[in-house]
Amino acid sequence: MGLLDAILGRSKPVRPDLDQLFAVPSAALTLQAAAGFTPTGLGSVCFAGVEGGGFARLQEDVRELLDADTDRGGIPVEFSRDAYGYTWLLARHPADDTAGLVNDLHAVNTLLQDGGFGPHLLCSLIGFHNAEGRALALVYLYKRGTFYPFAPLPGDAEKRDNQLELQVRGALGDDLRVEKDLSRWFPVWGAPGL
Repeated sequence: MGLLDAILGRSKPVRPDLDQLFAVPSAALTLQAAAGFTPTGLGSVCFAGVEGGGFARLQEDVRELLDADTDRGGIPVEFSRDAYGYTWLLARHPADDTAGLVNDLHAVNTLLQDGGFGPHLLCSLIGFHNAEGRALALVYLYKRGTFYPFAPLPGDAEKRDNQLELQVRGALGDDLRVEKDLSRWFPVWGAPGL
């Protein structure tokens, strides 16, 4: 960062640290002990879609990589678009294979980043639920290199359980790099994997 940047209050953007995703399996154990939430085996990556052959080829490469085990019982990945035009990739693993799920999410992020589409990556999400079926997600913000919990309240209304989110933040503070700026804890209503 240069002197002019310091004077004008500009800061360098945080460089994404995709290896932070590998902390999720141990954080999942902490989350289970502290709040009773266990992994669902569902995870997703959200990115802004790009038109063009290069991106379409890269998307097909991602599909081939993650679908390589479908002949041995693996579940194919799913691509979908949300109401805002963002593309979601949904990966499924057995609930007790959080490490395998995280490996897949890391691979997708890495392929997109290395293919020159890193600026289009928005977030990755790992789904959890408790014994009552309440949903919770750990959301990794690609551009910030941080996580935050997202806990929608049951029902049709788009409302969050802020108390649970803060409880999870407190429980996972030693396991994950949690986003300090609460205004960046964006809701991901209807996200695949939640």
